[in-house]
Amino acid sequence: MFHTSASDEPHDDRHRPHFHFTAQKNWVNDPNGLVYYDGRFHLFYQYNPFGSRWGHMHWGHAESADLVGWRHLPIALSPDRLGTIFSGSVVVDHQNTCGLFPTRQGGVAAIFTYFKWGLQRQGLATSRDGGVTWEKYAGNPVIKNPLLIHFRDPKVFFHSQTGRWVMVIAAGDRVRFYSSGDLLDWKCTGSFGKGYGAHGGVWECPDLFELAVDGNKDKKKWVLLVSVQKGAPGGGAGT
Repeated sequence: MFHTSASDEPHDDRHRPHFHFTAQKNWVNDPNGLVYYDGRFHLFYQYNPFGSRWGHMHWGHAESADLVGWRHLPIALSPDRLGTIFSGSVVVDHQNTCGLFPTRQGGVAAIFTYFKWGLQRQGLATSRDGGVTWEKYAGNPVIKNPLLIHFRDPKVFFHSQTGRWVMVIAAGDRVRFYSSGDLLDWKCTGSFGKGYGAHGGVWECPDLFELAVDGNKDKKKWVLLVSVQKGAPGGGAGT
């Protein structure tokens, strides 16, 4: 992905990559949701607008028509009284299940982790203009902290077979699964990790998706990805 300026022109800085997205300046890390809506791809990412080191976490935002040329947009999510904005994901609520959009057409919703004074909780924000501007849900947090130090990075998707939203979230040295009919009220449905994988550090940034085995659409498997701070197959931190 070419780095682009606000004018959509390729950046000619020789110290920047030409085939990977970069922020215009300062710290950038975890991508927090790549979503396609109304003819545009939207990329959100962890961002510190105040310096070149980790801290003051916001969500940066860029959009693209082709996944190659990117246009920088204003910051999507900023810290508030509940804390700074850690990682999460973005979904299109086509059926307006959350009831927060003015029409049945639905809109774009972000599910993210709040962090304040060591407390991690999950919040919701919605956009009525395709992801350009955002409004945080007045009832945040939508998931309170279940007495865990590490409880973050929700990945959410809509499971059409059951008609419900599914979330996988890092919870210490394992993951938890949650289910919701409206993105607002969530119920824990299970967990995974005890007795499996590396437990020398916390787990982060999980993902859950379904794939066809050897291209056979009648034979599918669910794939769970997780990043570990210690004990990755190649050593140290990894996925």
